Amino acid sequence: MKILLLSRYENLGASSRMRFLQYLPFLQAAGIDVTVAPLLDNNYLKNLYTQKPLNITRIFSAYLHRLMLLFKSSKFDLLLVEKELFPWLPSFAELLLARLGIPYVVDYDDAVFHTYDTHSKNPFRNILGKKIDTVMRHAALVIAGNSYLAGQARQAGAKRVEVLPTVIDLDRYRLLPRTEKDYFSVGWIGTPVTERYLGYLKPVLAEISGLSARIKLVLIGAHNIKVEGVPMQFRPWSDKTEVADIYDFDVGIMPLPDSPWERGKCGYKLIQYMACSKPVIASPVGVNQEIVDHGSNGFLASTLDEWSESLRILFGNESLRSLMGRAGREKVENSYCVQVTSSRLATLLKSVVKEY
Repeated sequence: MKILLLSRYENLGASSRMRFLQYLPFLQAAGIDVTVAPLLDNNYLKNLYTQKPLNITRIFSAYLHRLMLLFKSSKFDLLLVEKELFPWLPSFAELLLARLGIPYVVDYDDAVFHTYDTHSKNPFRNILGKKIDTVMRHAALVIAGNSYLAGQARQAGAKRVEVLPTVIDLDRYRLLPRTEKDYFSVGWIGTPVTERYLGYLKPVLAEISGLSARIKLVLIGAHNIKVEGVPMQFRPWSDKTEVADIYDFDVGIMPLPDSPWERGKCGYKLIQYMACSKPVIASPVGVNQEIVDHGSNGFLASTLDEWSESLRILFGNESLRSLMGRAGREKVENSYCVQVTSSRLATLLKSVVKEY
């Protein structure tokens, strides 16, 4: 069985890495041969994260290369598409595949449809507002990272919809012994694009840091955010160091506004924290409410007061942190690891090929 994987990014892109690339050895073992063809390379993301001008010529070349690949798509049993074939263009390619009877599976780990249907400019809303609905409707299968995304697919008229969460690999997140350190770390992992969510917590972080000189905010992947009066440590993201860096947290946080785009997020950083046996605090937005068992593996906090109280409780109770951390790790082992979900993904892909 041969699959052409049309991911959006190379390994620097978290969505491509976690939704597809980490599955490759498991799919190979299941008899599925996957050819990987990312649309955009790592240099694109490096420029995006450092706010450098994007190379339009290289992007055009990437689109052209993908178009040429589609002419060879009949050599494969199935196309596996991340979100859409050509961002910011109408769904002509997906419609053509459907007309030619070439099956494709499309995967979503965020609400990319809101990029278009809530765009501030009318032309984008008018031309592209229903694009993702069309892509979903003509797919042989839509794989959604959470129920919010699955609901959109069903509403769009998708033939078949399955929910598969974003997960970690337990072999990378092996349990490590607790290390002694002279500070209490409130940790967050993300990108320069998502660090804006931390701004909501600035008053709380400033307040909490006044409790003790030992409290420190540790940020992985952030560049520019500053919180007056709060000791901060910035660490660059690296695939080789991210797990060890998260193990250094005492608590992992995920603040989010309750907005359409954020409701489609898959809570991946919470799963990372929990895999490292860390208690979590998260905004009760979207799938966060399924991942966090309030009072068991962490806390859901809606208001600044609730965030403050949750941080105070965890700061002052090491045994509770340990208990919640173990509960979180157990949940990841049972539901949010590739060791559990890989066989299901392989079964889903094989079932589509069998149908066609």
